[in-house]
Amino acid sequence: MLGLGVLVNYLDRVNLSVARDALHLEFGISNVAFGYISSAYSWTYASLQLPMGVLLDRFGVRTIGRISALIWSIASFGAGLAPGIRTFLGMRLLLGVGEAPTFPAYAKATGYWFPRQERSLSTAFFDSAAKFGTALGVTGLGLILLRVGWRWSFAVTGFASLLFFFAFYLIYRDPKDDSALSEVESRYINEGGSHRAAETDTSKGAPLSYLLARRKVWGLTIGFAAYNYCFYLLLAWLPSYFSSLHLDLAHSVLYTSVPWLFATATDLFVGGWLVDALIKRGYSDSIVRQTILIGGTALGLAIAGAIFARNPAVAMLWITISLGGLSAAAPVGWSIPSLIAPHESVGRVGGILNFGNQLAAIFAPILTGYFAGPSNSFSRAFAAAAVVLIAGITAYIFLLGRIEPVPEPQVAID
Repeated sequence: MLGLGVLVNYLDRVNLSVARDALHLEFGISNVAFGYISSAYSWTYASLQLPMGVLLDRFGVRTIGRISALIWSIASFGAGLAPGIRTFLGMRLLLGVGEAPTFPAYAKATGYWFPRQERSLSTAFFDSAAKFGTALGVTGLGLILLRVGWRWSFAVTGFASLLFFFAFYLIYRDPKDDSALSEVESRYINEGGSHRAAETDTSKGAPLSYLLARRKVWGLTIGFAAYNYCFYLLLAWLPSYFSSLHLDLAHSVLYTSVPWLFATATDLFVGGWLVDALIKRGYSDSIVRQTILIGGTALGLAIAGAIFARNPAVAMLWITISLGGLSAAAPVGWSIPSLIAPHESVGRVGGILNFGNQLAAIFAPILTGYFAGPSNSFSRAFAAAAVVLIAGITAYIFLLGRIEPVPEPQVAID
């Protein structure tokens, strides 16, 4: 269920990058303007991350998840019906409101439903859907756009979002509300370190001020923001980049889909299955996660190879290596809030993490628009991404350090 939600989210998000040329013809937007429109979704998304973490810890995944899915459905339909660029921009802002709870909520749900030794694979199921949704969206929505126009591509994502709303409404339950959960299953989850949903008062948890003073929270946030900078650069601009290498839209879509499909596999099998398999075999939980987290992010530096690539196949190879490494690290990063957060604070830590992510998601499309400029040259954009990744790796090593719980506020010793 969580994987389907993320997949639909990324159909909504990648729709814009596929429709860039069509929007240029319809509304006359430049590269710089497209960069701002691409980031608009993240303005509202980022501004809601900290309050959304508090709301999730207060009202729970089920309630917030239902409301958010309905809002993003409305935003998708609204974008397809937009008569002008201002209305279209407004719908992208509304989409950010609707999708703001998604990743913090899903990290919290994973903390509820899965013991510690199974969290990387379970996280990879929904995180890899971001990559697969992008690959599916680029190809599928690209074909729809070519055949019937960009407005119908947004209508399709609206229908998909509405179907997910009904499915989530009917199916998702927290463990404490699931009558089908047996006593044996409940004990297995709880003994594995589950962040159990409280039976009554869910308003407690570590204050934001306390969490924001923790070095581990800062290390995770900075490191993962570096990943998200590269992710959103590629999400918003990859079809345009391949077009700049003299490919038509159909071929740009095909070349774009390859790195995302490879990223889906590394996310699921390296960042998910391999991490959990090694931990179950007795390897150190923290060392395994740190190795994949730092090693995968370091592989992301392959994006610098695209600076000098002039052949589309060579460029695709470098980007595939980069995105594959980053995607292997991603589910580990998303599993960490449930591993380091104090009791009933996973939503808050996830909100802090995703606030940093979305600041990076705001800057990446905008700066890339300026870097590309009228000449459609992406070399400076890729060089900037490599510098950002180096900063992220440094934060993982020196600030996050060992992956272990932050002390509870009442027993913390500063």
